[in-house]
Amino acid sequence: MTKTAGRIRAGIGGWTYEPWEETFYPSDLPKKSQLNYASRQVTAIEINGTFYRLQKPDVFAKWRDDAPDDFVFSIKAPRYLTYRKVLSEAVPSLPRFLASGLSSLGPKLGPILWQLPPSLHFNADDIGAFLEALPHTLDDLPLRHVLEVRHKTFMDPAYVELARKYSVATVFAHTDEFPNFADVSADFVYARLRKTEATEPTGYSKADLDAWSKRAKLWAEGGAPEDLPYVTKTTPPKKPRDVFIFFISGAKERNPAAAKHLLTLI
Repeated sequence: MTKTAGRIRAGIGGWTYEPWEETFYPSDLPKKSQLNYASRQVTAIEINGTFYRLQKPDVFAKWRDDAPDDFVFSIKAPRYLTYRKVLSEAVPSLPRFLASGLSSLGPKLGPILWQLPPSLHFNADDIGAFLEALPHTLDDLPLRHVLEVRHKTFMDPAYVELARKYSVATVFAHTDEFPNFADVSADFVYARLRKTEATEPTGYSKADLDAWSKRAKLWAEGGAPEDLPYVTKTTPPKKPRDVFIFFISGAKERNPAAAKHLLTLI
């Protein structure tokens, strides 16, 4: 039977956030059980702690064991790699990060998120050298990479072409803070929705979440939502794609409710 759509996952950033003890976690839940609980309410979590410091294999293994079988962690790459004036100068340091224990997650290892600083301009030679250096396997595990670009110079067909050449996804960031575009550049789609509001019990309105569920389904079927901005007019071949949607920032106390409601729609 031919697969007609990829898997859609929805999740949050991290699992340790004090207000969630009132809005998300049961009042009697021990802190040590928060990951166990959160990973059974959403289907993916973006780990932010790796952005600030390297973790150890036994830490990744503990996270793996706390989560259910059909779950993935997205890993945010360290800022010491991506927050540079010349991104390609990070290439010699990539092996240290990749060997820090990521493979201990096994099949629960999801995309690696490479977040660029808002000050980094698009330079084809620099970005191309970095993307070319990203490996697509780690200890026999497939690796997926996604770049979060945050300077307007990346809204260039040359960037989209480079990302497609190296099969690296580009974050679609739902925000007014940074440029955003929805050109698909890999075999999966990665969206970070940053506009949850404290006054909405589900973060986004239910009508907005319904709209995002429709976009997610279209992405999963290999399509492209017509109501999002694009840099190019060309689209990759239509084929099933996995979709990752994370509710990040905004009214963070509402992000779990947003992810949970989206999952009921998909």
